Amino acid sequence: MESTTGKARLRKALLDERATLAGREARDAALAARLGDELSRRAPRCVGFYWPIQGEFDARAVVSAWLAQASPEAPRLAALPVVTAPATPLVFHRWTPATPMKEGRYRIPVPADADVLVPDLLLVPCVGFTRDGLRLGYGGGFYDRTLHSMTPSPQTLGIAYDALEIEHLSAEAHDLALDAIVTESATFARPRGTHR
Repeated sequence: MESTTGKARLRKALLDERATLAGREARDAALAARLGDELSRRAPRCVGFYWPIQGEFDARAVVSAWLAQASPEAPRLAALPVVTAPATPLVFHRWTPATPMKEGRYRIPVPADADVLVPDLLLVPCVGFTRDGLRLGYGGGFYDRTLHSMTPSPQTLGIAYDALEIEHLSAEAHDLALDAIVTESATFARPRGTHR
């Protein structure tokens, strides 16, 4: 099992790698196309995603395009996570491209209105990932707590770049594997029958 210090070192190395990735425009275009295909295929009603920080893939254009394809028969909603207090699950507030934003905790923008939604699909940013769905995050545990608290469990798609793949990551008791990891070149689905 990786020590806390080991994970912190790995996290820093991966964040540095992401910050200096070459060819980001082409990588982002490929990731956007792959993510758009996944949203069409999985057909969620409400997508929870994230405001991009520290060089994360910006999913706003993909989610906006997905929202624009809604119909009266198949409405679509999107929501952004809001940290209401430390060490608590995230709450999701409705977002559209026209939503007024305000500064939330950790200086991350959040919707100004508290229109709470419960996503049935979550896009989860990854600092690092394994092909079997394990994710290295920022260390705050927000997504782990959130996923443990959601019933029924939403579909989960990790969002990352190929360069952030880790060969092995020890799962801790609270870690939940994601259903799939989407990168610019592949979608790595968690093998059927494996536990979260």
